[in-house]
Amino acid sequence: MDAAVLRNRIQCTVDPNADVRRQAELELTHAETQPGFIKGLLDILEAEQDISIRLSTVVYLKNRVNRAWQPIEESATSKRITEEDKVELRSRILPILASSQPQIRAQLIPALQKILSYDFPEKWPTFLDLTMQLLSTNDTNAVFAGLHCMLAICRMYRFKGGETRDDFNRIVAASFPRLLDIARELVQSTDMEAWEGLHIIMKTFKHTIYFDLPPHLMIHDQIYGWCSLFLAIVGKEAPAQALDEDLDERERNHFWKSKKWAYANLNRLFVRYGSPSTNQKNTTPEMVEFAKSFLATFAPAILEGYLREIDKWASRTAWLSKPSLSYTLSFLDECIKPKSMWNNLKQHMETLISHVLFPILCQSDEDIELFDSDPPEYLHRKLNFYEEVSAPDVAATNFLVSLTKSRKKQTYSILAFVNGIVTKYEEAPDDQKNAREKEGALRMIGTLASVILGKKSPIADQVEFFFVRHVFPEFRSPHGFLRARACDTLGKFEQLEFKETSNLVTIYRNILESMADPELPVRVEAALALQPLIRHEVIRASMQQNIPQIMQQLLKLANEVDVDALANVMEDFVEEFAAELTPFAVALSEQLRDTYLRIVRELLERQSTKEEDEAYGDFLDDKSITALGVLQTIGTLILTLEATPDVLSHLETILMPVIQITLENKLYDLYNEVFEIIDSCTFSAKSVSPTMWQAFGLMHKTFKSGAELYLEDMLPALDNFVSYGAETMAQNPIYIEALVGMVSDIFADEKVGGMDRICGCKLAEAIMLNLRGHVDRYIPTFVELAMRVLASNELKVKSYRIHLMEMVINSIYYNPLLALQALEVNGWTNKFFSSWFSNIESFSRVHDKKLSICAISALLTLKADEVPTSVQQGWPRLLQGVVRLFQTLPTALKNREEATKEGDFTLNDDDEDDEEDAEEWDGEVEAVWANDGEDAEDVKDESAAYLEFLKEESEKFAAGQDDSDDELEEESLLETPLDKVEPYGLFKDTLLKLQHEQPQLYQNLTKILNPDEQQIVQAVIVQAEANAIAAQALQAAAASQQPNGGAH
Repeated sequence: MDAAVLRNRIQCTVDPNADVRRQAELELTHAETQPGFIKGLLDILEAEQDISIRLSTVVYLKNRVNRAWQPIEESATSKRITEEDKVELRSRILPILASSQPQIRAQLIPALQKILSYDFPEKWPTFLDLTMQLLSTNDTNAVFAGLHCMLAICRMYRFKGGETRDDFNRIVAASFPRLLDIARELVQSTDMEAWEGLHIIMKTFKHTIYFDLPPHLMIHDQIYGWCSLFLAIVGKEAPAQALDEDLDERERNHFWKSKKWAYANLNRLFVRYGSPSTNQKNTTPEMVEFAKSFLATFAPAILEGYLREIDKWASRTAWLSKPSLSYTLSFLDECIKPKSMWNNLKQHMETLISHVLFPILCQSDEDIELFDSDPPEYLHRKLNFYEEVSAPDVAATNFLVSLTKSRKKQTYSILAFVNGIVTKYEEAPDDQKNAREKEGALRMIGTLASVILGKKSPIADQVEFFFVRHVFPEFRSPHGFLRARACDTLGKFEQLEFKETSNLVTIYRNILESMADPELPVRVEAALALQPLIRHEVIRASMQQNIPQIMQQLLKLANEVDVDALANVMEDFVEEFAAELTPFAVALSEQLRDTYLRIVRELLERQSTKEEDEAYGDFLDDKSITALGVLQTIGTLILTLEATPDVLSHLETILMPVIQITLENKLYDLYNEVFEIIDSCTFSAKSVSPTMWQAFGLMHKTFKSGAELYLEDMLPALDNFVSYGAETMAQNPIYIEALVGMVSDIFADEKVGGMDRICGCKLAEAIMLNLRGHVDRYIPTFVELAMRVLASNELKVKSYRIHLMEMVINSIYYNPLLALQALEVNGWTNKFFSSWFSNIESFSRVHDKKLSICAISALLTLKADEVPTSVQQGWPRLLQGVVRLFQTLPTALKNREEATKEGDFTLNDDDEDDEEDAEEWDGEVEAVWANDGEDAEDVKDESAAYLEFLKEESEKFAAGQDDSDDELEEESLLETPLDKVEPYGLFKDTLLKLQHEQPQLYQNLTKILNPDEQQIVQAVIVQAEANAIAAQALQAAAASQQPNGGAH
């Protein structure tokens, strides 16, 4: 394509005339798919002087590469770039990158990253050599291009392991010495361009060590060079041009970004590779040695460098960015547990607590301004502060918790400091009271609540007095942020056992009054503090009197601010005070619906204003999470109304818009809760109303519109439609057709995995068990869907194989003749029966065994001439199989009973933690408080074991391990008609009927049983008779308890 023509079209895209622009864009869209388009763009980039045209050209190039280098689907607008054009682009992109201005370079780099992800090293083996040539020149632009190329390579390899990691290790060994030399030169400069280069090198190192540590960096001289570089950057004094008045702008400066990543790299080296406690298992001897060496040699130097910088910050002689502060505190946190590092750190604790941690936890000018000008944002920052990963107060909070849990003696130092602050505040005249310090002190003590209230804690009994003296007065504070903190502090100490009931009553009264506070953050904090008070009987009694008013206030708050925690409070109140709220259920559900619809409409409006790629996957923000909470509250409300079908019916109509707006707008993140609402409505009513059939139609439409992956979430509701709507389905075959279509689709869809298809098997089972006699025409479909997968012999996952077999077994139970015909037509009969009976031990759950017993009983009703020739010889194995099933059924029943008991557990994990805490407190009280030496032992790193577990699991997943040896565990299966089947009686009746109607076949089947197996058959018959007598006795007892002898 002629470059001059192309240049003219690109120039027209910025023409003031809209028609000219539109025509040029259409012509360029057509030109994209023509040969030579890429070459023409490259020609312009090489020769063009006009920066605006160069910029437009490079954007076209980037978009073309992103869409069509390796398009997922071919289309008119994303026709794949030809191999000829790819060769052209690979050969010319690096020289263009090296000669381009920064804004052009910024557009070329994403294109380069895309190309590398598909072509390096196989199709572009010279790329590394070209990069090294760029890094070795004296031309600044060329070096910059080389740095970007190295960053692109390292970013590509950051998550890769195995053989590809070996390739990367060689790349690191070849390139990192040169990178280190460049970085050493750049760190001496105060020029901002130099620091941009350093910033790129810091990010390159970050990606390099993210997944694993290359052997080159385990060499002492190399890691010494890099750590020395990072510490030099950390300690570098900021030049004037890096000290912008606007702090947000300052943090975006390359100088501070370089510092941020220098801190991050040192932290990563220590935490992931240099701490023996996190390198105990699944690691090489080389890594163990590296960790020991790092802990002894480098970690103390890093700690010293960090403390030096934090001391400058505390004395206000130097500024630190928020990420740098946060990384500093995170590193100090990691120094608490290893004995050698703690010995270096503990002497600084007093200064750190008073001059670093405390100021960070106090309200800043920015916080105060936010409280007054944007209360919702203030709440987001304070309630969801754990989301702010680089926030210093998050790191400070984590540090305090780690410190007091691992080195309990330090708790006294912190409490003494807090006591000094609150006493000073108490004694100061009103005009001299420092509200920020008081608020920070309360935040500090609230952070330590779990440690202070630990079992056998020697200080727990002092908390109530502290509340009365230092927290209660702040409910009347003139400062809104301090009133909010008073509410929050009470909430943090929710496990406190009060000795004086009057103090509890005072708290409840103050919290209720705070819910009417003029300041929004106070009202929200009060609402959240109300939730833990439910557990106190005296408060519950008071709440019962005015629960509707409390719910109204909560709903009003939920409409003022999107805070997901408020929805949790509402859900708890709905669950705890179901009886009191039933008369208000309709009004409450209407308000919850309106709140939800408002949030979703705001969500949709915001989505519509975003770019297509920007909007995707951006649901889980405050609004979405709040909407999620409202849906959960609605679901809980429905479940409390099971005994009031009239109210429930009304609610279904009220909530239909909630279901509609969510499914019709494809709000995927909210699907699960909406499906749960449909499940709750149909389950609580034990019937399907016309409104819910409308919901069924929406679910089916949703599934067909690309929501196949949500079948697992839909399954409980779909099961209810089949169970409680069987009669309607039988009269309206279109519903059955829709369900069978969903099963077929899930097997046909290549995107889904085994777990999704297991859900398809379960749905097929529900159809066959509940619609007996109405789905004959679909039995061949179910058999074929399952057998095509089973016959492929590619199954690795045992649970999937069992469910596929049970799909066929269900077909046999439904209609043995139809099922056998479907197997025979495809030549699968012998293969299936061999697989079924060779895997009989794998049918370990009660449900599995009952289903197989029912299916075998159904097969035993067939006449001898109905048995396919292919399995006639093995037919007697039916009785042996059923004998084995009955033999193991009692154990399965016992396992299910135990699993049910385990399922009804209460969370006792905290008690275990408390016992652990108690031992530690005891040890501290008896031996440690006066003895620093004992305090300085290594502390076990509990998180290391968890990280190792995650690593093992990820390795298993990556290796695609076969779990065929794993036993299927009893699970909370959906209720099925099979639950009502009494297998002993069913088998006894089948056997007696066979003996009576087909004595010869009976004889052929039973004669191969050995004495032990015959004994089991007799035991089954005896058990069947005993069960029948027990059932009759139960019926008689039930009848005698009804008035008038059971008349209605």
